[in-house]
Amino acid sequence: MTQPSDLPHGTPRAPRVAVRGEAHLEVDPEIARVGVTVTARGTDRRTALDDLTRRNTTVLDLIRSYGDTVENLRTGAFSISPELGRHGRAERVRAYHGTVHITAELTDFTTLGELATRLADLELTRVDGPWWALRPDSPAHGEARRLAVREAVQRAREYAEALGTRLDALVELADLGAETATPYLPPAGGTRMAFAAAASTEAPPPPLDLEPQRQTVTAQVNARFTMHPPQL
Repeated sequence: MTQPSDLPHGTPRAPRVAVRGEAHLEVDPEIARVGVTVTARGTDRRTALDDLTRRNTTVLDLIRSYGDTVENLRTGAFSISPELGRHGRAERVRAYHGTVHITAELTDFTTLGELATRLADLELTRVDGPWWALRPDSPAHGEARRLAVREAVQRAREYAEALGTRLDALVELADLGAETATPYLPPAGGTRMAFAAAASTEAPPPPLDLEPQRQTVTAQVNARFTMHPPQL
């Protein structure tokens, strides 16, 4: 036997109210990501590879020297490729190009500017970033969801009070888009800088003053409640 609360749109004895709760928080970032691209070019493969290995080691040693402030350090794509001559049909190699991509995540933003400028001052090294972000398990996400649920309950209560009645029971609570399994795309989380440097014998440049960009945390829920029958 079908109960009134099992019907999709409610009944006069158990009317339903459907609402959406939203929350938007502005919080400080927890991590900053910096991308580093090391390059090398040589007239023969071995020379290019040796230079690339040396520069890659220099970058990794510099980043690791910052100790616990670097939460994550990983190497991405590596490539070494020939450059053919522009003229002639023969497969004549003109030079070899090598690249290594490195990503570092820092939690201490006071040293971020110093590290970025020291990396950019290295030989044939490009720096991109920073990209500010929160950790996946950041408490800010849970706080936003709690606020979204509270708003949904408050809105439903206000609708019920407008009809001179009160809420009876929660029927459904779902993340926005959960029914259609829409993938979540996080908002862009930072500004970007990019610069490359050649070898320099001058004094180290002063550290950049990088201000962390506050992050927007958003939560949205759909909620359905049953109400006691109003006296219309």
